[in-house]
Amino acid sequence: MKKRLAFLFTILFLVSLIYLYRSYRKTPNGDALSREVKVINSFHEIFYAKKGQTWLANHWLGIQTSQNPNDAWITQEIIVEQKPDVFVETGTKNGGSALIWAMIMREVNPNSRVITIDIVDKTVKARELPLFKERIDFLLGSSTDPKIVEDVKRRVAGKRVIVLLDSDHSKKHVLAEMRAYAPIVPVGGYMIVQDGILSGHPVKDEMAGGPWEAIDEFLAGSDEFQIDSRRERLMFTYCPRGYLKRIGENVGH
Repeated sequence: MKKRLAFLFTILFLVSLIYLYRSYRKTPNGDALSREVKVINSFHEIFYAKKGQTWLANHWLGIQTSQNPNDAWITQEIIVEQKPDVFVETGTKNGGSALIWAMIMREVNPNSRVITIDIVDKTVKARELPLFKERIDFLLGSSTDPKIVEDVKRRVAGKRVIVLLDSDHSKKHVLAEMRAYAPIVPVGGYMIVQDGILSGHPVKDEMAGGPWEAIDEFLAGSDEFQIDSRRERLMFTYCPRGYLKRIGENVGH
């Protein structure tokens, strides 16, 4: 039985190698890059479509966590580099991602905290963990509610902050979030906008514009942030053009 399984895995591995070779090899027209983009986009679409087996099946410390593992890795690198005092996350869901950020931040800044915001509280299970109790502040409400925004600004005043936007993915909402939270990001810091793959980039849905379009409009009205494409080096990312680094003092829109 073991030999048969080993043989089947070997065949599967060889078939995968052949597929990748054919996908990446240059054609007579030299369009290797085009082939690469097609492969990456196809993987995005398949991974997103099979959500029950992929990103919706992910758990962190036993808590369902809807994160792309590649982006979680890159965000970890940013946290370690920046050593923020506060990580502001919009879109808490079950609290799994907040636990990821809190665990990483504990190692690089012992006094750090995570502020996570959502319109519904689904963190009952996550709250049972000591890490959540000790390092995470949950705010119930809309991330664009002026009262929530002012509360966050009060909590982070004078502190080094990273912002991650992962709530309502409509263009209108994401753009409002970007404009609300951009001012609390210090020069050299990051605002991470997730799920730019929606609205046909490449994942198709029924939204008339999403994070990708919000980023376009935001950057058209502000020269204080720029896209840090180095953060997309793992190729498979839910944050295309979404790792935004602040490079200027004043945010204007």
